[in-house]
Formats: sequence, structure tokens, C-alpha cells
Amino acid sequence: MRVPETDIIADMTAPSIGIQRPQADEHNPYYSRYIDLVPQGDIVDTLRQQIKDTQAILKGVSEEKGNHRYAADKWTVKEVLGHMIDSERVFGYRAMRVARNDQTPLPGFEQDDYVRFGPFAKSRLANLIDEFSAVRESNVFLFKDLDEEAWKRRGTANNSPISVRALAYIIGGHELHHRNILKEKYGL
Repeated sequence: MRVPETDIIADMTAPSIGIQRPQADEHNPYYSRYIDLVPQGDIVDTLRQQIKDTQAILKGVSEEKGNHRYAADKWTVKEVLGHMIDSERVFGYRAMRVARNDQTPLPGFEQDDYVRFGPFAKSRLANLIDEFSAVRESNVFLFKDLDEEAWKRRGTANNSPISVRALAYIIGGHELHHRNILKEKYGL
């Protein structure tokens, strides 16, 4: 049963503790391409707002358009969204582990394999939109109550240092990156 958006969104508010943007030594340089896309402001508020923004872009997309790929070797709209969901889960899991001071090195993941073996082609686009929203809402709940010390904690993921705040910014920037692709390449 789907919970009305307003019921969940209202419960996700929390006082801001002024989380600063991550420094370059808090993440692999590759992730700067995502972090740099995130606008100034409270990262938790940004992550919360992105739920509505992404829903608005995808809401009117037909199932037929959901199966569209702009080139033969590119993902469909549904596969792009599936990739966003999978990546959100991985980054959120990493953030939870590091926030809880788990110093176990975390492995990387192969995004192309995740898409290849994901159920996205047979999934309804509306269900994928709901799934994306649910996964993001879960991550907002994770981040909203962290204290300053937890935000600054660092761990290792994919053989590189990573902080909790870098992961929050990576989540937001990764979505913006793919939302831009959906607009520019898929015409959404």
C-alpha cells in the first residue's frame, strides 16, 4: 500500500546542523563530478526536494517512452531509473555503515551488471518511480537525525576513503547527473 507523499515528507523534517560540503580528501576524485552538481544549501533538504523534482519529470512518461533508448547501446529510461535506484541503495548502505563507525572496507559494484541483471525492462515505470521515491525517503530518514560527528566519519568504499557527508552529496549529485541525461538525451 502506497503511503501518501505528504504523510512521509512531513515526518522527514529535522533541525539543520549546517552540514558543510565535503572536502576533496573525503572521496575519490571521480565523485567530484556529482558533488559539484549539488546546489548550495542544506543537503538533507536538497535530497528531500529531489524526490518531488524527479517524480515531476517522470510522472507523465508513458510505458512506451519508458522503454526508449536514445542509442542502441544505451540504457532505456526505465534502466536509467533502475540504475539510479540501485546506486542510491548502495550509496545509502555505505553511508549507514560509515555513520555507524563500521571500519570494514566496502566493495565497489559494477553498474552495468546491476542493470543487465535487474528487472527493469519488465517493471512498470510507475512502480520504478515509487521505488525510487521510497529508497530516497529511506535515505533522508537516515541522514536527517545524524549528529555532526556521524556526518564527518570516514570509511573505505571501493578502495577509496569516503565520508558520510560525501556520500550524501554523491547521492544528490548522482541523481542530478542522471536527471540531466534524461532531459537532454531522452527529451523528458
